[in-house]
Amino acid sequence: MIEKDGPSFVMFSTAHMGAVVALCIIIFLLFIVRKKWSSIQPKNKRLNERLFALTLLIIDTIYYVWLFQTDRWNLSNSLPLELCSISLAMTIVLLWTGNKHVYDFVFYAGIGGALQAIATPVLDLSFPHFRYFHFFYTHFGIISTALYFTWVKGYRPTFKGIIKTMVALNVLLPIVFAINVVIQGNYMFLRTKPTQGSLLDLLGPYPWYIVSLEIVTFIIFVCLWLLFRKKKVPIETR
Repeated sequence: MIEKDGPSFVMFSTAHMGAVVALCIIIFLLFIVRKKWSSIQPKNKRLNERLFALTLLIIDTIYYVWLFQTDRWNLSNSLPLELCSISLAMTIVLLWTGNKHVYDFVFYAGIGGALQAIATPVLDLSFPHFRYFHFFYTHFGIISTALYFTWVKGYRPTFKGIIKTMVALNVLLPIVFAINVVIQGNYMFLRTKPTQGSLLDLLGPYPWYIVSLEIVTFIIFVCLWLLFRKKKVPIETR
């Protein structure tokens, strides 16, 4: 049985910075081997993608079992309604199906949300507790899957994908907000900011930080699109 408690997580500690460095190494290695992985047989790619999807599903399932076993599960904070929880579910679907519409959400909302979560984790337990590995493994999985489908599978983000993702998020927000009101929750931080501090502290007081976050989110999505979009090959002049 996984222990209920462990070392407390401290932002910008060695454990935190070690995870950030690990993510940078993973991204670098994925970029280096992208051409080699592109040459793998499609059948083997699908097998590897689905095996990775299963690891994400299994570790997340273990996390919820641990919450129940240790009496940590609570209706107001343990439902999979955070942006990264939704992105993780979409990541598993993407790995299993390769759906390009799902890719848009994972690429924009997944990368954007996971990077913010890794930069300022809302996490109570640190290395070497299971919760530490669960948190960073799942967030790494979201980012690496989005980049894998971009660099290895040849998917490309589009501006239309930004619009679709923004629409999807704005459909989710009122639903999650209504659930928050009913169960006294704070999923997606729609009722208050994280107490440990986060990037939301820079976006103004409640409820205006939600409006500011919409603007910042759109800007981040545009930056991701400009960085990873398919570049047009210039026509040679004669």
